[in-house]
Amino acid sequence: MSLHDFEVRLYTGPNCHLCEQAKAVLYPLLTERGLRLVEVNIQTDAELQEKYGVRIPVVALANGEEKGWPFTAAQIGRLLEV
Repeated sequence: MSLHDFEVRLYTGPNCHLCEQAKAVLYPLLTERGLRLVEVNIQTDAELQEKYGVRIPVVALANGEEKGWPFTAAQIGRLLEV
C-alpha cells in the first residue's frame, strides 16, 4: 500500500459552502478509519476546473471511485469498503 491509499481527495473551490458541508460529513468518518482528507482547490488548475467546475465538492478515492455532492457518510463509507 502506498501513502495515497490512506488519503481521500476532496475537490473544492473558493467560497464553496457545499464544500464546508461535505467536510463536516467526511472528517468524522475519515478520522474513525484512520484516513486523511486532502483538499484540492480546482481554481488553480484549468484541467480540474474543466472536469469538476460545476460538480464540486467531489470525493475521489485512490482506486478512482468518485462521488459528487450531495453524499452521506454512509455512502462514502460504502465506497471505502470496496
